[in-house]
Amino acid sequence: MGLFKKILGREEEVKNSQKNPVWRRFPNEEALVQAIEQESYEKPVLIFKHSSRCSISATALARFERAWDESLQHAFIPYLLLVIEERPLSNAVARMADVEHQSPQLLLFKDGKCVYHSSHLAIDAESLKVFL
Repeated sequence: MGLFKKILGREEEVKNSQKNPVWRRFPNEEALVQAIEQESYEKPVLIFKHSSRCSISATALARFERAWDESLQHAFIPYLLLVIEERPLSNAVARMADVEHQSPQLLLFKDGKCVYHSSHLAIDAESLKVFL
């Protein structure tokens, strides 16, 4: 990583050179609703519900990020939602998806509807490729 840092000159650029998702965050419920009810008509919206206190969630997130590639970044709008810190948003996602809350949980919204969801160690970036 020292070489990249030396070439690029800044830490942020080093991080962005990796293949991990460029996660977006919801500042409030209005942004969540806009993502599902508007953005998902332009490009599918992916929401990863993550618990910062759960080792299974940390494992699922790490596995997901390792399997992520550039084709997915261009195909989906990825959001990360911290279920403990953002409980009202997490509950709103469950209501809007009409899916029981799980953590960790991956949900995909297209045209305003939840078209795919998985949880725990069944979360797999490869399974999203059918939506490309």
